[in-house]
Amino acid sequence: MIPLNKIRDLISKHSLLEKELSSGEIDKKKFAEKSKDYSDLNDIIKEVKEYYSFEESKKDLEKIIQDENNEKDIKELANKELDELIKKKEINEKKIKLFLLPKDDADKKNAIIEIRAGTGGLEASLFASDLFKMYEKVCHKKRWSLELISISKSDAGGLKEVIASIKGKNIYSTLKYESGVHRVQRVPDTETQGRVHTSAATVAVLPEAEEVDVKIEEKDLRIDVFRSSGPGGQSVNTTDSAVRITHIPSGIVVSQQDEKSQIRNKEKGLKILRSRIYELERQKKEEERSKDRKSKIGTGDRSERIRTYNFPQGRVTDHRINLTLHKLDEFLEGEIFDEMIENLNLQAQEEKLVSLN
Repeated sequence: MIPLNKIRDLISKHSLLEKELSSGEIDKKKFAEKSKDYSDLNDIIKEVKEYYSFEESKKDLEKIIQDENNEKDIKELANKELDELIKKKEINEKKIKLFLLPKDDADKKNAIIEIRAGTGGLEASLFASDLFKMYEKVCHKKRWSLELISISKSDAGGLKEVIASIKGKNIYSTLKYESGVHRVQRVPDTETQGRVHTSAATVAVLPEAEEVDVKIEEKDLRIDVFRSSGPGGQSVNTTDSAVRITHIPSGIVVSQQDEKSQIRNKEKGLKILRSRIYELERQKKEEERSKDRKSKIGTGDRSERIRTYNFPQGRVTDHRINLTLHKLDEFLEGEIFDEMIENLNLQAQEEKLVSLN
């Protein structure tokens, strides 16, 4: 049951916002904020009002059912309406509870995605490249903007590591469950006897932090410059343009050498550092909030195996929700990526709802 005082508060807030927005007496900044609040409430207010009027509607139908003067057909119709009303109340209650769940401030932020080859040598680097191409295709389909921050290629043409910034609408909320170990099972091109090999890549998705989110003091940083280690002869290697930034309080270290400019490398390095510090603080708060609850979806820890891509059988399996899609090719093309994300989000919501009870 949802306390009726919370329901009344939602109805009152919606009514008040409606009056304020139609008054024409709000400045532009507050108008934008209140419009957003009103829009969010608009999505749920119908269910809220129905939930609030449930007891009254139920009593009215029960009176009809219990009235001996009413004909059988009328009573049957009222019984049917009562059953539907009870079912609707359960649906409304679930929707309202989801609406009332604490919001993750990071959900609407852009994201930084980091992909690294794991166990499996050159084959792991090829798989890391495949994962990056998949996320590129997802970005293209959703009209998100993807910008490379740094990239390190392997001898086989794969990727040892790639870091990119993704900008758009609700990026982090869509991609946050991608963090973890992604495992691949397939026959490498170099395998002459057709044996299936298993290798892995790790993915970390961080909410992109702004300067207002994380205040980094210069005194807390140690910045070292060194010569970039790219192919010989490139101008990027002729000066000490590479930057290594150490955040002393947290011990987080970021190296950046993709740009020819030391200043540009420092800017990119600080962008990654800021997001890693922000995520570290978020994880601490989340652990405090949910220390009594074991999440099936997981913590987003990059050491946790979350998904297997099985090429011989053409399937992709998410181990957190036991979901298998027999459409591996389509998944890697970004075609059915949303199906996986929707199921992960639903499971996460169910877990949060259980924790409220």
